[in-house]
Parts: sequence; structure tokens; C-alpha cells
Amino acid sequence: MTDTTATPPNDPAGPWAIPVRRPLPGDGKPRSGTSFPRKVWNLLVGIKDALALIFLLIFFALLFGLLAGRPNAALPVSKGALVVDFDGIVTEQPSDVDPLAALSGGNQLKEIRTRDVVRALETAATDKRVTSVVLDLDRFLGGGQVSLAEIGAAVDKVRAAKKPVLAFATAYTTDSYQVAAHASEIWSDDIGGVAIAGPGGSRLYYKGLMDKLGITAHIYRVGTFKSAVEPYLRSDQSPEAKEADMAYAGALWENWLTEVKKARPKAKIDAFVADTAGAVKAAANDLSKAGVDAGLIDKVGSRMAFSARVAEISGADDDSRPWEFNAIPLENWVAANPPETKGAAIAVVPVVGEIVDGETGGGSAGGDTIAEHILDAVADSGTKAIVLRVDSPGGSVLASEQIRQALLQAKAKKLPVVVSMANVAASGGYWVSTPADRIFAEPETITGSIGVFGIIPSFDQALAKIGVNADGIATTPLSGQPDVFGGVNDEFNAMAQASVEDIYARFTGLVAKSRKQPIEKIREIAEGRVWAGGTARQIGLVDQFGGLPDALAAAAKLAKIDGAYHAKYYEEEPSEFSRMLASLTGAEQEQEAALPRGWFGIAAMNRELAERRLVQDMALFTKAGSVQASCLDCRAFLPAVPRAGDAQAKGLLATLALLLK
Repeated sequence: MTDTTATPPNDPAGPWAIPVRRPLPGDGKPRSGTSFPRKVWNLLVGIKDALALIFLLIFFALLFGLLAGRPNAALPVSKGALVVDFDGIVTEQPSDVDPLAALSGGNQLKEIRTRDVVRALETAATDKRVTSVVLDLDRFLGGGQVSLAEIGAAVDKVRAAKKPVLAFATAYTTDSYQVAAHASEIWSDDIGGVAIAGPGGSRLYYKGLMDKLGITAHIYRVGTFKSAVEPYLRSDQSPEAKEADMAYAGALWENWLTEVKKARPKAKIDAFVADTAGAVKAAANDLSKAGVDAGLIDKVGSRMAFSARVAEISGADDDSRPWEFNAIPLENWVAANPPETKGAAIAVVPVVGEIVDGETGGGSAGGDTIAEHILDAVADSGTKAIVLRVDSPGGSVLASEQIRQALLQAKAKKLPVVVSMANVAASGGYWVSTPADRIFAEPETITGSIGVFGIIPSFDQALAKIGVNADGIATTPLSGQPDVFGGVNDEFNAMAQASVEDIYARFTGLVAKSRKQPIEKIREIAEGRVWAGGTARQIGLVDQFGGLPDALAAAAKLAKIDGAYHAKYYEEEPSEFSRMLASLTGAEQEQEAALPRGWFGIAAMNRELAERRLVQDMALFTKAGSVQASCLDCRAFLPAVPRAGDAQAKGLLATLALLLK
């Protein structure tokens, strides 16, 4: 067929010319059919491009913040004072920065890793670049007693090397003074002083509130001393719980006194603690003077006076500013002195915080996460032994068993397994310790609590109070059970109690087998009772006293390692993203500014910590369906930091607040 399309004369493009659209009447003016959607599309494209640019800028800002804020191995001075800022809490494993909290300006307590402080002090003792050590305890919110004792022992090594150690705080509490007692000079502000409280205090009981709201707590437990569930069953503490708490709290207090008296033999600590108010009255109501009179404080002065004293020892960078001494920050010193990696590798797997199902970041012990770390260590041909470092009050039975099963893979491969207990290794924390060839603990360690429980709340009575009722059908006695709206029936209660009793039998059986003791003896020391490390050793739950270095030495001996060895940690580190957020948002600087100084500030922070413990109690209540091997009382001996499950607990608290209106 012939193409009859006409080509204009002398058209150089010929028949391949691109047709040019001729203007139609009205072109150049908006047309309702096409212009408005096109404008909307262009607007969306513009928003997309702007967001892409913004996210690109944020990425580079985060990257810059990370690189600028990360500790540098290059030290700021050639010689000076190593400054250990205890701004926040001491913990075995810091948790990630909460992205939402950081971006919204919320505070997250700074967490200082125990082993970083210990290693920094031990290396400083023999390094000529460090001429003195400063312990800044002005904003210290505490830590576990074992961790603080380890830091104190490291301070003693600096003192033994004839290097001055100076401590400063506006006001000292039980935890901060445990560390400061090891210093060669203890300074206090003239409006501060020392007040030692010792272990103890009250906790909340919710039975009256739950009755008022119509909430029923269905409790399934085994163990006379399993007091973790008492806040939901009683309005006060049971005599059995008081007996157990007094026993181990008394042991911890005696250990605290022994350590402080050894560090400060001339201090009149007993008389001061027995009648602090009388000592203050005798000092004309001057608490700092009362501390000096009792030998607890060496010098009273401002922070500027303290800094000038440090400058006398370690020098000042600028003679015109004698109150600014040559300082080496802890983070820089840690970065400049990484741990040695000579010899054989002994895997160290920390189990820190509550044991929960699934995966978690640092500061919590997710069953999947910890088991994966253990299996990674087992699969590594260079691993000669495994040390489980436990600092946990327990938690999920399923997650605890998952961790234990991973340890059994190490045993199957003939790898020695040694457990090193830190501040707390109770309930699930002891469950995961049962495969160990040897268990190390300190006299201040809290352990035991061999018992299990389950909690399921139901809200049928609460709903009835507001005119809401639940009804339906059932094809079997367990249809729809547990029915949190219509009520839990007797058949489910019987089944749940039987399941808890079965798990308790498994728990005590594991302990009896691992400790090579008759089951009858284990039942006598179980029942959910909590023990201090010294007593735990006497009754056979612990093999010997010692810290992590002792556990590593025992693991090396069991593995028949000749020569050097080193610890290779398998753990979750704070993510690069969380570090970027902390640096970019200034979260660390903001939270340092918010930390308390002085007695009234400490009292205010104690209120906030009490609120966090309330949230933790509610978090336990929200874990319906998960059988727990957890020691609720033991958490009072660990810092109250936000952990997994807090968000759900806060939601429950908000709901309860609405119901009370």
C-alpha cells in the first residue's frame, strides 16, 4: 500500500520529521481537565525531592556527629589526670539509645560499662601518662554492689602504685561512697556531705487498687518464698518474704561495711550510720562537717577548689586558669588502650538484664540473641572455653531454656563452660547457669530464687462496673480460655497450675543434677528463696568466690590452655545509629544536665526511679501467658533503667489512670 503522506517542499527532515504540535485555541491558559492533577503531581514530586534532600542532609549530619563524637585513641594531653565521670549508672552492659526518646528530647540515663572503668583504672596504675585519677561522683545514680566492689578493687591498684586518687561529690550516698571510700582524698561540697542509707525500703502492693478497679490477677506459682507475685495478691509483705529479704539484705550490708572499713579504717562509720542526725546536730547542723568529724570526708570545698587541687598534682594546661587541670577523659583512655588479644580465645557471653523471648539489643537478654552468641562461639574453631557472665534477675522460662540448650551444644563439643555471677543471678539467671562446670560468685551476689510463676489478669469485673459484659459459646471447657474479658474458668486454672508445677519440677531437677545433690536437699533451699552469695556457697549453689578474671582462669585450666589467653566477647554493642542519634541530638549532654546534685536533687531522682519500678511492675503484669522464672525483689539491687516491655506497661498505667477518674 502506497504512503500518500505529503512532504512539504524542501523539508530537510523528509518523511522522518517529528510532527510539531501546533498551538490550539486557548493554549497558554489553564484547562480544567489536565492542569490541576498535573499541579498536584508536581507538588508531590517536589515534596518527595525535598524529603530526599532532608534525609540526605540528616544522614551526613549524623555521620559527622558520629565521627566527631566518637572517642579518639589520641589523648588530649601527654600527661594528666584520668577522669572517671560517673554521670549516670554503672552496668554490666549498656543499652541502646532509644531513637524515639532521643528525637523527642526525652532523657535516657547514661550507662557506664563496669569493665571499661575497671580496665581503665588497672592500665592507669602502671602507665606513666596518668599522674592521678579523679572519681567524679557528683551525678552518680548507683550500680550493683558487686560492680562497685570491682571498681573499688581497681582503685586500690592505682593507690598501690603510689598514684593519688581524688573523689568529689556534692553529696555521697551508699553507692557513691562505696567507690569514694577507696580514694586517697575524699572531697565534698560545703553544702553536701555523706548520708548512708544501706539496703532496704518499701515497695508497692496493688491488691487494694486491683480490687477497686475490679481486676483479677490469676496467679500460678510454686514456692513459699516466691514473693515476686505478692504485689498482685496482697496489700503488704508476707512474713516469709520479710524473713528472706532481711537475710540477704543483712548479708549485703555486712559486706558493704567490711569493704568500706577496710578502705577507710580510721572512719567512725558505725557510729555515724547509727545516729547520722545526732552527728549532724553535734556539727551545728553542718552535714559536711559531720562527715569530716567522722573521718568519712577529708576535705570540704567547691568543685573549683577541688579542680585546683588536682591541677597541683597533674598540672594545668593554662597557668592563667589554675582551676582547669590536664584531664584525660575515660572514653579516650579506653579507646587508646584496647584489651590485649594474645593467646587462646575464651568466649565471654554476657547475660544482662531481664531474660525475654526473642531478639533484643544491649541491656536485655533476648533468648534468641544470647543463644545465637553462644552458638557462634561454639562454631568458632578458635574458641577454647565459654564463660557466661550473668547479671540478671531472670525472666521468661522459655528464653532461659533456649539459652541453656545452646550451652549444651558447647558441652557436646567438649568445651568447658564456666559461669561468672555479677550482681544478680537469680531465677532464670540461675536456670541458665545450670550447665556450668563451675560457678563463681561474690559474697555480694544475689542468687537462688529457684521458683516459677505465671500471671494472667482478667477484667470481667472491671468491665461490669462500666456496663460491659462478655458472653459467648464454648464447645470444650477450654474454648476461649484464658478469657480476659469473661473470666478465667476452673479448668484453665487447674491446667495452668499443673504446668507451673511441672516447670518447677524441671527447674529443681536441673539444679539437683548440675549441683550433684539429692532432689530433697534442693527442694529445701528452693521454694523461690533468695540467697546472698556467701550463703549460696555454703549450701552448694555456688562453687567458689571470685570475679570474671577468676572464672577466665578456671576456664583456661579446664581447657588445658598452656600460656596466654584472652577474653573474646560475644554481645550486642550499641548500634552506630543509636550513637549517631546520641551525638546529633545532644542526648548525653541533656541528660547529664538533668542529673541531680545534692540531697534534694537525689530525692527527686529517687522519685523518678520509683516511677520506673512501678512501670516495671506493670510490665510484668502485661506478660500474660509467659511462665516466669523471675526475682522481682532482686531488681531493687540493680539500677532502675528503662527496659523491654516498658512501653506496654506505660500504656496499662495510662488506662488505669483513666479508669480511676
